[in-house]
Amino acid sequence: MANRPAVLMRLVASAYAVAEKAGTIVQKVLQSGELGIVEKSGANDLQTLADRLVQKSICASLSKSFPKVTIIGEEELPAEAVEEDLIENGQSSLILQKSCPDQYASLKEEEVKRNRKQNMVIFHLSQLVVWVDPLDGTKEYTEAARVLYSPVYIQKPEQPYRAPNRLLDHVTVLIGIAYGGTAIAGVINQPFYNYQMGAGASLGRTLWGVLGLGAFGFQLQEVPDGKRIITTTRSHSNKLVIDTVQAMEPHDVIRVGGAGNKIIQLVEGKASAYVFASPGCKKWDTCAPEAILHAVGGKLTDMHGNAYTYDANVKHMNSAGVLATLRNHEYYLSRVPQVVLQALPSN
Repeated sequence: MANRPAVLMRLVASAYAVAEKAGTIVQKVLQSGELGIVEKSGANDLQTLADRLVQKSICASLSKSFPKVTIIGEEELPAEAVEEDLIENGQSSLILQKSCPDQYASLKEEEVKRNRKQNMVIFHLSQLVVWVDPLDGTKEYTEAARVLYSPVYIQKPEQPYRAPNRLLDHVTVLIGIAYGGTAIAGVINQPFYNYQMGAGASLGRTLWGVLGLGAFGFQLQEVPDGKRIITTTRSHSNKLVIDTVQAMEPHDVIRVGGAGNKIIQLVEGKASAYVFASPGCKKWDTCAPEAILHAVGGKLTDMHGNAYTYDANVKHMNSAGVLATLRNHEYYLSRVPQVVLQALPSN
């Protein structure tokens, strides 16, 4: 009898399957035109029906298969029964066929510790923690919807995602997996990948990675030598962000939405560094992207060069900003202005 796949590989395989389902949900909500938008803390902090449905789908599906694993989602939703059609029980067979890296092969859902003095066996919840951002790039998602359903925009049925900008590219679904506080695996679904190709094109893709195994679902590329291309926030900029980006002496600056989208730009050779010298990103924004980036040799830290931790009790805000690179991380760290470091104390 073949050995059962390791817990980590089963968790990643399930996350992959439910991320694909989540991408379909995101597409269907946009197609409906009924986004159900509510403001959380302001006009730049929105929640849509897609956010709510996707988080319910991911959290309920993973909780059903892995009841001992801690799952933390972005949205604060009321406890309620989840519709059966939101539950995904499948797993990616391709991921299950891959060997788990040795350092994670023995991870358990529930950890057992024996207290020899009291002759007791104590069960602890696993140190595995799943961080879920059901819709990264919500602002861009809602802006794209306003364009698509504007009275002045004629939507052609044969091109349901045709739009005069690339805002749909910014949208991702993020599922990050951490162990012992370290991001070790991640899944990113990009629901509208290929939307520009029109009718008949395969819509959407899913990227995934595990430390010690690699990353899959994309072609790893690097920015040409000697080029410094910075990707940074599109809608949450401030003086600290602007000053830090300028200090990097970039040849070009790309302003886009979504942390997941920015990491995709790094691994596909469209940008050299992701620079966000401000609080704002949270652990569910960076866990999955960090794991995929680290799986291909990149690095994500705060602006001081310190790693973020992703254990269940950590504070959610990445208060010292985000600096991510595929290569040459030390160069970009060395360019961060001292005034920025003073304004963003590391945890």
